[in-house]
Amino acid sequence: MFPRFITKTIHAYLDYPVALGLMAMPFLFGLGAYNSLAFWLSVATGVATFALTILTDHHLGVVRVLPYSLHLAVDGIVGIAFVVAPIILGFAGIDFWYYMILGLTVLAVVGLHQPEEEPRAV
Repeated sequence: MFPRFITKTIHAYLDYPVALGLMAMPFLFGLGAYNSLAFWLSVATGVATFALTILTDHHLGVVRVLPYSLHLAVDGIVGIAFVVAPIILGFAGIDFWYYMILGLTVLAVVGLHQPEEEPRAV
């Protein structure tokens, strides 16, 4: 079994830079030259990721209303969507590899998440 070393704290510190990166990288990499959806999918996901992070119940959440388990589930869905989207939508070149690599990376982060210990009953 793979070591599960990504804690809730590590994940929280990754969320904000990832959200900002998803918004900035389409501009930096010139995504969407042949299919504008490749550009806007990343930007929209970045905005949604930023909002999700702000609303998640972890130490960097601002309005902690969403459980962390929901956050992880959404991350898993995004990872799957990013792997499937370039195939279904016919992305090519940098657009294809951008989503494929990001999707696999997100799935790895979710898969390497260290489960939280349950509080012990007294």
